Amino acid sequence: MEMETAMKKVRQKKKFPRMILKYIGRHKWSYLGGIITLFVVDFANLYIPEYTGDIIDGLTIGNMDLNGALHYVFLILLVGLVLMTGRFFWRFFIFGSCRKIELEIREDMFSHLTGLSMNYYNNNKTGDLMAHFTNDLNSVRMAVGPAVISTFDAVIMTIMVLAKMIEHVNLELTLLAVVPLLVILFGGVYYGKAVEKRFSEKQQAFSDLTDEVQESISGIRVIKAFVQEHQEMKSFAKANQKNKEKNMQVVKLNAVVMPLLDALIGLSSVITLLYGGYLVSEGTITAGQFVAFNQYIGMLVWPMIATGDSINLFSQGIASMNRIQSIFDEQPEIKDTEKTVAGITALQGDIQLTGLNFRYRQAMPEALKDISVKIPKGSTLAILGRTGSGKTTIANLLLHMYNVEDGMISFDGRDINEIPLKTLREQIAYVPQDNFLFSDTLQTNIAFGVRNFKERPAEKTKHKLFLSRRESEEAYLEQELYNRESQADKEYNDLDKVQEAAKMACIHDNIMEFPRQYSTMVGERGVTVSGGQKQRSSIARALMKEAPILILDDSLSAVDTDTEEQILKNLKENRAGKTTIIIAHRISTIQNADHILVLENGEMAEYGTHEELLEQGGIYAGLYEKQQLEKQLEAV
Repeated sequence: MEMETAMKKVRQKKKFPRMILKYIGRHKWSYLGGIITLFVVDFANLYIPEYTGDIIDGLTIGNMDLNGALHYVFLILLVGLVLMTGRFFWRFFIFGSCRKIELEIREDMFSHLTGLSMNYYNNNKTGDLMAHFTNDLNSVRMAVGPAVISTFDAVIMTIMVLAKMIEHVNLELTLLAVVPLLVILFGGVYYGKAVEKRFSEKQQAFSDLTDEVQESISGIRVIKAFVQEHQEMKSFAKANQKNKEKNMQVVKLNAVVMPLLDALIGLSSVITLLYGGYLVSEGTITAGQFVAFNQYIGMLVWPMIATGDSINLFSQGIASMNRIQSIFDEQPEIKDTEKTVAGITALQGDIQLTGLNFRYRQAMPEALKDISVKIPKGSTLAILGRTGSGKTTIANLLLHMYNVEDGMISFDGRDINEIPLKTLREQIAYVPQDNFLFSDTLQTNIAFGVRNFKERPAEKTKHKLFLSRRESEEAYLEQELYNRESQADKEYNDLDKVQEAAKMACIHDNIMEFPRQYSTMVGERGVTVSGGQKQRSSIARALMKEAPILILDDSLSAVDTDTEEQILKNLKENRAGKTTIIIAHRISTIQNADHILVLENGEMAEYGTHEELLEQGGIYAGLYEKQQLEKQLEAV
């Protein structure tokens, strides 16, 4: 296992350059424009010390008049104008591109996550995934933006400045002044390795802290109900302390390296002053050349610092990209395969389970054992059983959330593995046990399943400056159309259909009592509405799809018996000819179903109509008698 993990890390490091180059390649012209502009800026920068030295020599020797001095001053101002303009454009090109790359990676990562199977989310925490979208992506952006600038200056500007120092001043003085700076270059290799390791640990600690906060906030009601605030504070403090320690390891490394960097730069300046002053006194170089040389040394300070910055930023970027790469390396277990028949676009509602066996993991016991049931189109099947008997597992398998062997589940006589995932899930309306509502209006939540968001217009690979006027106008119109249609879909202004679905789910009257009615904002996970209102809103959302197959997974447990009876009556009237599967614990919910399946430890314990199962005197009859007795006791 350790060898496999190590090999996976090696593969991730090898894939990093190819992956990031794919995104950089989309903006290659912007990067090229930025690099060319940066070269022009660095090249123009070389002439300021030279012109300054010429002015000093001219005034010292006395062979330069006022007009000559003004000429050089004008040249310096001209160079300054070039520097100002160039610095704007290289920021515009390179920083603009790195922001776009950050956007594209974030969108690709989110798109990839939405395609992953349930097992991935069962094994990965939300907080850790959120850290990839924040800290890790920020580090990648710094690696493809500021780090590019630092690397260019550390290499190209250093070479140009050294060449100018040798050509315009003195070779020996240049070699002596550069010796301390070479230590920075070689020391940066060790620094890069150390900072990459420590930064990876820092990012993981941040992920753990994020997950701790996310879970605590999501479960705040449970924490308060069980008076566990103090324990949660201790748990948070532990994660927070670990995050601080890992951050301090990075800070301590920088605290050692940066002063050493300043010391080496200072040593280079001292050598310049001592030996340079000696050369001036000997007449080997002029005072102007000495001043110019000191300015060149000052210009070398930034490239030397940039060496450390670029190593630091690239190391952090590689560590973060490896973490992001681990997400892209994950492949969905549930996907269309070569068995999938592309022409299937609709389902009628005939469902058949044949010898269905399933286990979630190889080491776990079977969740379902030899289940065989036929559900004709337009019929209602009820599934009853104790907690853990496999009821929800059947619903998950019908939605193809997990893979099953060929021939175990079929729709309209066609194997589930042949049906495209999009078609299958579009044709099934599902109300899960966890009635999740989004932080949006009730209207948008109910209409969630029927919104058709338009695909975002393709990002132009060239920079806007390289687009023709026609291309720019087309891109603008595409984006405006996308914005308008997306907003229309988000609001979903067909309120009549939303209200019709809400009435069928018996939630309409409650919504109309709210001050903002269907425009009422729902809190995170629906916390601002009651359990029954959330459950009925979820039912309305499923009914809004008008799908040929409806699955209700214990979706009436939070409503009273009168409301339950009305909802079931509405379902019978409005879903005539459509298939319905009801999973429940209460006999009153399922007694009018065409057939009832009773599960026990994942196996078919009983199967038949309400009357047939009562006559058998088995599990179903026992539950019925017990619930009838409870009703009588409640009445008393």
